[in-house]
Amino acid sequence: MLVAHAAEEGIAIHLAPPVLGHFFGMPVTSTLVTATVVMLLLTLFAIFWRNKLTLIPGKTQVVIEMIVGGVYEYVADALENHETARRFFPLIMTIFIFVLSANWLGLLPGVSSVGIYGENHGEPGLIPFFYPASTDLNITLGLALVSFLVIEIAGIAYLGLRKYGGKFFNFSSPLAFLIGIIELFSELARLISFSFRLFGNIFAGKTLIVVAIFFVPFILPVPLLAFELFVGFIQAFIFAVLTLFFIKLAIQEPQH
Repeated sequence: MLVAHAAEEGIAIHLAPPVLGHFFGMPVTSTLVTATVVMLLLTLFAIFWRNKLTLIPGKTQVVIEMIVGGVYEYVADALENHETARRFFPLIMTIFIFVLSANWLGLLPGVSSVGIYGENHGEPGLIPFFYPASTDLNITLGLALVSFLVIEIAGIAYLGLRKYGGKFFNFSSPLAFLIGIIELFSELARLISFSFRLFGNIFAGKTLIVVAIFFVPFILPVPLLAFELFVGFIQAFIFAVLTLFFIKLAIQEPQH
């Protein structure tokens, strides 16, 4: 995991996220704290709005219902089945909201600049309480693993183990067998592509902002922050949409 921060003597880039302490021998990192705060805030927000829902909606509820309804219709159109959409829509929407919230929370003032002083990567310095969650490869890999498992389980649940496995182990001809093996490696490669795509884009943006703050602290970071808001949205959208379409491919009958 790459962590970048600006110090008085220059810009430091480290391969590990800042560690605030240990819990039963497990390191508690700033990125883990940020991800936990995002989950808590989203949970509280969901509970709050659930209690405010009414049969006669107000303006805010109408807007939220339009957004959620529009996303659901998009998922239903992609999967070509409303029953299937009802099963996978909560996952797709949750992935999008969590990744978007984590990305945008990492751009708030004070994130990565408020913390405690201690030994940071072997040197005395600031250990931030919060740091953008998606700059931690452990977190993006965990999200990728969730998507990967859902995709594979969905394929097995809809097609059966034998038929789904036949997509990757086809012994009808040497060419079919070779294509199946290629598909298998492509399936496994999704873990890497999912995690590194999100990690790379968010880390690159964070590093760019750190560099801009270090060299041009008052002017250049503002448009970069606006651009990173857009990047954070796009990365959340891509992660959710790729999960959706890979689910669609997994539950489709194999083509011969």
